[in-house]
Amino acid sequence: MRKVLYLEPVGGIAGDMFLAAGVDLGLSPEALTQALSGLGVPGWTLAVKRAVRHAISGTHLDVVLDEREAHPHRAYADIRQLIEAAPSLPARAKERALAVFRAIGEAEAKVHGVSIDDIHFHEVGAVDSIVDICGAAVVLELLGDPEVYAAPPPLGSGTIRVAHGNMPIPVPATLELLRDLPVRFEGVGELTTPTGAALLKVLAHIGPPPPDFITERIGYGVGTKDFRDRPNVLRASLGRAEARAEGLWVLEANLDDCTPQLLGYLLEHVLVRGALDAWVVPATMKKARPGHVLSVLVEGGVKDAVTDLLLRESTTLGVRSYAVERRALERDWVEVETPWGRVRVKRGLRQGEVLNAHPEFEDCRQVAEAAGVPLKQVMAAALAALGTSR
Repeated sequence: MRKVLYLEPVGGIAGDMFLAAGVDLGLSPEALTQALSGLGVPGWTLAVKRAVRHAISGTHLDVVLDEREAHPHRAYADIRQLIEAAPSLPARAKERALAVFRAIGEAEAKVHGVSIDDIHFHEVGAVDSIVDICGAAVVLELLGDPEVYAAPPPLGSGTIRVAHGNMPIPVPATLELLRDLPVRFEGVGELTTPTGAALLKVLAHIGPPPPDFITERIGYGVGTKDFRDRPNVLRASLGRAEARAEGLWVLEANLDDCTPQLLGYLLEHVLVRGALDAWVVPATMKKARPGHVLSVLVEGGVKDAVTDLLLRESTTLGVRSYAVERRALERDWVEVETPWGRVRVKRGLRQGEVLNAHPEFEDCRQVAEAAGVPLKQVMAAALAALGTSR
């Protein structure tokens, strides 16, 4: 069984609407704040309230700053350093947030005809945008890492004033981010922001609805503006779908001229793109050359996208694929209390019976480092706490 999150940008999408939809699905604003507390940016808080647009009730969220920065311009390298140094952000959330910022940076670089190293983020480099993007990555963690699908977003029309002056809507970066992806040219005003476009591009499969799934929770993230022609909401439906054995594939590529750094990069990025698992095995290639076999387990819905990634990002000249079967346990997350703090434990279940359990490594590491105790001691305490809480 896998989790599915389906996003419908009825009134468009922005970073704060994504966070608001997560809260409306039941996530705690305090949990979001705690996960984002390690970001080294000036003071901020999350202001959450109920709001209504066109008779639809949902959650509205603002990132409230203690004092707005006079010149919120940051280079990609500065933002990367902030995110990588944040001790409270889970590793996968860091990867996703960095991928979103890189996508925005590449789009801006393409629009302005410069290198990404020369790009200085303006609005997107401000504290509230950093919190929005890192918060969106945390939302997916707190929701249990669902597979994300999204309907084509409406882009809006008109003009808007930004750091570079008056710009057409959609602004060039938004359109560049969504190039080659399905969109809707409709609506008045800026419905999809660059941040919203980047979140969809990096985190979601944009296009047709997801395979059939059972909807369990529905949330509405409410935007600030109130449009005449549509409710300004982002609807998020969270549910579960059974993984079909015939829909699972293994993709393989032989690599005899690939550096260790590139192999590590590939492993990280196929997982961000939706792969279920990925691994590298040493091998002896023709002419007795040492090399590696890169294997990736994917569902049919992301097979083409991951294959394209391997062809573009690796040194291979071809990718093999074959269908496989897998019987998977149901999975969930529970929080347990150790003598040094709370950590999450991932459980594997079959018909309600817990067959496997493993403490979240990043949680245990943060607790161990903060308390000055051995990591293995925290992990053992987490398993013991899980046993007493069943």
